[in-house]
Amino acid sequence: MTEHSAASTDTDQPLTDRVNNRSHRPNSKAFRDFVASGWDRTPLDAQALAAAGFTPERRAKVSAAFPGERLVIPAGSLKVRSNDTDYRFRAHSAFIHLTGLETDSEPDAVLVFEPEGEGHTVTLYFRPRAGADTEEFFSDARYGEYWVGPRADEEAMATMTGIATASSATVDDAITKDLGAISVRLLRAADTRIDSVIDLARTQVQADLETSEAGDAELAQMLSELRLIKDDHEIEQMRQAVAITRAGFDNVVASLPTAVAHRRGERVIETAFETAARSDGNGIGYDTIAASGNHACTLHWIRNDGVVADGDLVLVDAGAEADSLYTADITRTLPVSGTFTEVQGRIYDAVLAASDAAFAVAAEHAQRPVRFREVHEAAMEVIAARLEEFGILPVTAAEALSPEGQQHRRWMVHGTSHHLGLDVHDCAQARAEMYLDAVIEPGMVFTIEPGLYFKADDLLIPEDFRGIGVRIEDDVLVTADGVENLSADFPRTRAEVEAWVQGR
Repeated sequence: MTEHSAASTDTDQPLTDRVNNRSHRPNSKAFRDFVASGWDRTPLDAQALAAAGFTPERRAKVSAAFPGERLVIPAGSLKVRSNDTDYRFRAHSAFIHLTGLETDSEPDAVLVFEPEGEGHTVTLYFRPRAGADTEEFFSDARYGEYWVGPRADEEAMATMTGIATASSATVDDAITKDLGAISVRLLRAADTRIDSVIDLARTQVQADLETSEAGDAELAQMLSELRLIKDDHEIEQMRQAVAITRAGFDNVVASLPTAVAHRRGERVIETAFETAARSDGNGIGYDTIAASGNHACTLHWIRNDGVVADGDLVLVDAGAEADSLYTADITRTLPVSGTFTEVQGRIYDAVLAASDAAFAVAAEHAQRPVRFREVHEAAMEVIAARLEEFGILPVTAAEALSPEGQQHRRWMVHGTSHHLGLDVHDCAQARAEMYLDAVIEPGMVFTIEPGLYFKADDLLIPEDFRGIGVRIEDDVLVTADGVENLSADFPRTRAEVEAWVQGR
């Protein structure tokens, strides 16, 4: 028998059903009748979500931006991790922002703005709680209440979100009806199934696909820019995320002796942080970077499988995600032995000075208009000057800072700041004039994170610099009279960090 013919046997059973071949789930009528009986199906209690008071204003801004058009904003779907197990679900950030739904809510949901009069009616289509007499209740390992716990019914969901609700079984008709007569904008790439439904409907009515694509992009852009200024609820969630992150960093510092003794000490540090993030919040906001020695010079080192050697620096870039799904983003560079060497200290102080310069320029917005890009430029002036002092730059600092130069960026190729919120790199679809070229305004939350990275194989630097990477990252809230360092509770100066590691 050939390999092809062997693989072609038993084709009557769909591949999607074969995962259950290893299972011994009961299926008799007696079982079905019995399992459907005797359950308390009292409607679930529900209270308004913490964000419910803030989301109507957000939805109103979206409605005003696209009068007369249908807007389709999916949460996203579950994604298989391994065979019949899924990754922990997280909805699209735009969906979270407009509904206030948190943690692992609500796979397969779709928020629909339907034009009505001068505004929109908004409906949340989701998969409501199934009856105990349904196949889903006891047999569906992905959605069934017996397997994954109860979901909200329509009344409970409406109470929690303050939004009218309907079953997602009807969403396809709702988003495609009258498509030839009404313009529809879709938040693409959130749910591939919904993308396919809309694309097919557009093709059937011979819609101008180029125009449709442009409209979808404008919706994504607006939803991203909507989060540039945080409201009071969002700022409070950021504070919570930073507080949880501080607990995680305290765990990291306490874990250093264990990390030094372990063959994969970076993993010890990673898990020390994530214990606090998961215990006190929803988990990590992004993959933790625990980079010791030369690994600190790899900007997104998340393998975290290296040793942590006494005498090295370990760069920890980590952020806890609060239950509301807002994340912090903090970096501290720690001397494993408790004391910086002379060269490590010089590099650390250079980065700290760059950070201080960036903070100072950001705070000037209270006296004059400050553009977001100026924060980065202030840090770069210090970085270039210090590299010139170190004797590393092949040109003067002034020449390096010119657009034709930029030699200093060899040792810091990333930017100094990015917006922060529901996404660690929040508002990423915003236009340049609303991001890099925007004037800093109260309510913005962003990072300040200069660094210097001297790779072990860099032959253009002194040998004693090689294998040292330093980054200092804080989370910054713009206020009416300046800026507030949301992570001010973290040790930051060289002396403070040494005392932290030494337990003083």
